[in-house]
Amino acid sequence: MSEPAAQSAAAPSPFPAIADYAFLSNCHTGALVAPDGSVDWLCVPRFDSPSVFAALLDRQAGSFRLAPFGAIVPNSRTYEPGTNTLVTTWNTRGGWVVVRDALTMGPRTGEDRVTPYTRPPADDGADHMLVRTVQCIEGQVEIELYCEPVFEYGRTSAAWTLSGDDGRSADAVAGDQKIRLQSSIRLGIEGDSVRGRHTLSTGEEMYCSLSWADGLVSPVTIDDANARMTATTRFWRTWIGRARIPDHRWRSLIMRSALVIKGLTYLPTGATVAALTTSLPETPGGERNWDYRYSWMRDSTFTLQALHWLNLDWEANEFMEFVADLKPNDDGALQIMYGIDGRRDLTESTRDDLSGYAGARPVRIGNGAFDQRQNDVFGAVLGSILLHTRRSQRLPRRLWPIVQSQAECAARVWHEPDQGIWEARGAPQHYVSSKLMSWVALDRAARLAEIRGAPDLTKKWQAIANEIRADILDRGLTEKGVLRQHYDTDALDASTLLAGIVGFLPANDERLRNSVLAIADNLSEQGFVLRYRTEETDDGLSGKEGTFLICSFWLVSALTIIGEVQRARDLMERLLRIASPLGLYAEEFDVDTGRHLGNFPQAFTHLALIEAASRIVYSERLEEFT
Repeated sequence: MSEPAAQSAAAPSPFPAIADYAFLSNCHTGALVAPDGSVDWLCVPRFDSPSVFAALLDRQAGSFRLAPFGAIVPNSRTYEPGTNTLVTTWNTRGGWVVVRDALTMGPRTGEDRVTPYTRPPADDGADHMLVRTVQCIEGQVEIELYCEPVFEYGRTSAAWTLSGDDGRSADAVAGDQKIRLQSSIRLGIEGDSVRGRHTLSTGEEMYCSLSWADGLVSPVTIDDANARMTATTRFWRTWIGRARIPDHRWRSLIMRSALVIKGLTYLPTGATVAALTTSLPETPGGERNWDYRYSWMRDSTFTLQALHWLNLDWEANEFMEFVADLKPNDDGALQIMYGIDGRRDLTESTRDDLSGYAGARPVRIGNGAFDQRQNDVFGAVLGSILLHTRRSQRLPRRLWPIVQSQAECAARVWHEPDQGIWEARGAPQHYVSSKLMSWVALDRAARLAEIRGAPDLTKKWQAIANEIRADILDRGLTEKGVLRQHYDTDALDASTLLAGIVGFLPANDERLRNSVLAIADNLSEQGFVLRYRTEETDDGLSGKEGTFLICSFWLVSALTIIGEVQRARDLMERLLRIASPLGLYAEEFDVDTGRHLGNFPQAFTHLALIEAASRIVYSERLEEFT
């Protein structure tokens, strides 16, 4: 009996394509809005809180739709320029309407009791509400509001009660959680949901809001709702106005990537979540489904590079303060990931009652890799600290103990096998990328010791860095002078592209050139790069995965470094063309179907886009003077 065919990412499904979702954020949590106007993912009050709407993972797990009655395909969707506010235009037989959706932000008026800050609060903060407005710009259009929250990842239905005398407000309660739906139209309770219908004529407006704010504060008029929208626009445009976005043909996508990274930042602590979602599949219908709503140390160097290159030094400083607050393990090492509040225990469980996105199961809450040994973590942290120190022209006193502890940890364990940068769930190996990042750890620590005025430590740590380097060059290269995945295989791994990006090998080194071109030619599908070939790698999982977008952007950077600038440009242009209709990226790309796979939007992908773009922009600027 033959095995069933693998599921296609383009198979007919009641689930919208991953890349068709719009991303909203208030820098405390985020939402995903489907093309039909349905909010299919929202966790409140934080990114890592249990969901209120989770139709993204099970079509019965809660959603919130505001759109013309009987219409499911909008005329257009875009972002208000320079913001994370979604603007959707609908054309029906009766007329035209414009819907605006935002997780609103505005001037702070007091202490945030919903998500308390550990960092100094900024002038603006989250309103802790989702605001949706509709304006009829021509004709007459009947609008339908449908809100059905299901709390705790689809486990607990809401108990609704109408509040107020006019029937325009309703409260949903589940356990100790309570949210308020407010609108300018009358609402009615139907079982576990609330509905409303209203016809708008030319020039008329309506709104609705969902609040989890302190006291369930909500806009009470359309003018109040519009004022919150205006304040949100002002917040995002003021923020992006501080960024250094090059006047370049890729400007709009660089700006969108910056807005995504900011949108995935948890303001109260300065942490950055890897992605908004959990369990969006890397393999259609498969088991490669992970919870990415946490902060990875692996991403830290790339986060700092992107933020500093964009001239967003405040955000970079906030992230470093988050790192400084983290509690290490008993051996002094930082974990590979933490909760956005700094918590260490991210124990993984599954929600077997959920169908999963297009049947991809299990749905995971938590991430079992949190206690894995990954020796690359030390290099990520120390690389970040050196980058930040050079930019700020000072080494903060509270960071020096971290430099010492992480350098000593790296020195102690660099020669041991680990799970690697990709968190393989197979047997530990001597991954070359882990050795590379261990070299980064001791090399950067030596430079920081020099800045600190500790020559003995500089000498000690540099000597260990040299030892690691020699070991990699002795055991980490194939007979053809190509960097291996790990010491016991000749298989390729895209993470070895870091050899050029972190400066392990100089740009003119033949071994770097061999490695980069081998990955470009032999570890790609239709030009897009795989992490590794699953049939050659014991990662403890079944099924094939898509090409990894971060690896493709790394290849752009690496090609630029070795002087293959035109080839880098060509790949960059291809990568930019596959952005979602709203300029967003998931983790992976299925070259056969043209569909995005994995959690969405993915911070690491957008960080790598900025890094790759910066290298090409810099090379083109240099060409102008030669």
